[in-house]
Amino acid sequence: MTATADTTLTIEAAESTGATKTISYRIDPSASRFTVQAFAEGLFSAFGHNPRFNAADLGGEVRMEEGNLASASLELIVNAGSLRVADDLSEKDRVEIERMMHDDVLETSRYPEIVFKGQAAGMDRIYEGFYKVKIVGRLSLHGTTREHAIETQVRLVENGLRAEGETELRQSDYGIKPVSVAAGTLKVKDEVKLSFNIVSEVKE
Repeated sequence: MTATADTTLTIEAAESTGATKTISYRIDPSASRFTVQAFAEGLFSAFGHNPRFNAADLGGEVRMEEGNLASASLELIVNAGSLRVADDLSEKDRVEIERMMHDDVLETSRYPEIVFKGQAAGMDRIYEGFYKVKIVGRLSLHGTTREHAIETQVRLVENGLRAEGETELRQSDYGIKPVSVAAGTLKVKDEVKLSFNIVSEVKE
């Protein structure tokens, strides 16, 4: 699929025949990125570390009627246990931070996946083939599912789709207690930022 005059012709043809074709795009885990950013606070937060974690294992699917981005739906699945520290740290600090995140924060042995399922709820064309899309859906994290909205920028390319954006959430909304060390002098804020860059291709 391309965002050109061919797409317009496809839309017109579908309208005239009353037929619609659903296109499925498979998220490419090797080319896509999902990042979690935490922020330090407390007495010594100025000297603290704001850790970033990248997911090594993610997948999912984008589905839409051909030529109709407003009909798009998204399912994004992240293997929580695959999150790894993305910053330049000593091996000792890296191991301890990842252990704390997996065992004490996300409890990945009990809640192995982070899942977002949503539907396009608004769209603005920025320029040909490039759109700003609001996706409204439900985010499942740490055994809790809540409504969540994400603002994305979507680019339609030949045989594929690219989407990127970021969103924030409160850990406490999902039953997660922000970590605290050194008697509370260094702790992580309740708010964290999630960012993503999705590369997907038409499923054969």
